[in-house]
Amino acid sequence: MRVLGIDCGSERTGYGIIDSDGRDHRMVAAGVIRTSAKSPLALRLLEISRRLRQVIHEFQPEAVAVEEVFHAANPKTALKLAHVRGVALLAAAEAGLKVGEYSPLEVKTSVVGYGRAEKDQVQMMVGSLLHLAAPLESQDASDAVAVAICHATHAARARLEACL
Repeated sequence: MRVLGIDCGSERTGYGIIDSDGRDHRMVAAGVIRTSAKSPLALRLLEISRRLRQVIHEFQPEAVAVEEVFHAANPKTALKLAHVRGVALLAAAEAGLKVGEYSPLEVKTSVVGYGRAEKDQVQMMVGSLLHLAAPLESQDASDAVAVAICHATHAARARLEACL
């Protein structure tokens, strides 16, 4: 299964594509969509939407996984994050893709085994699970790959339970 994971952010949206059977994962691509904080939010959302559509078109994932909104200390930040999530969900829906949504706790538990893991721990485990020579340079891309791994793991478990 090819999964696109998305780590939403209004200035940096990470994406990661993996091929996985639920146990073994292989890196396909990862990157970051950067927008300027000086640009109006509407233009940043447009750019994120355009780039996500390009990624979906280029890599043809079978599913998309997005992290749920966490409770940010700053409501304005949480609202911007929700706008970006909406753009990501729309791009996936337009492409006819199934979408999985996971809490940060679920993602970290799936990848690190500890729901309160730090970003650098997630980055190291993503590199280890994918047998990369070095961890991904960007934590945003690494977080997106972690979301994809979480989805692949959950989907495999659901398929197994359906067979029992």
